[in-house]
Amino acid sequence: QVQLVESGGGSVQAGDSLRLSCAPSGRTSRSYDMGWFRRAPGNEREFVAGIKWNGINTNYADSVKGRFTISRDNRNTVLLQMNSLKPEDTAVYYCAARILVLPVYRDSATYNYWGQGTQVTVSS
Repeated sequence: QVQLVESGGGSVQAGDSLRLSCAPSGRTSRSYDMGWFRRAPGNEREFVAGIKWNGINTNYADSVKGRFTISRDNRNTVLLQMNSLKPEDTAVYYCAARILVLPVYRDSATYNYWGQGTQVTVSS
């Protein structure tokens, strides 16, 4: 099994920045396609950003494009740099990993491992 632990959430004001981190543990001898999803109060979980196993190819939801940046470090930890935060970014953010390498990013059903989530709250 692969365990994913998110960190870096918190409470900030609109326009501020946060950096989320997703640290894998367990069976991590290989790289995985990874993604960030979020669930706002009363809403369904939605795709935020994804990054391929190679750490090169990325994809972003329209709502965060140009403000958020997903990346990987040399130990396969996935980062989400969140700039120019808006109140509508308030949500619990989850990182996810999938066993299969697939040509899609946004379908949550394709991901096999999920973190516990980290709360991001943005006030106006």
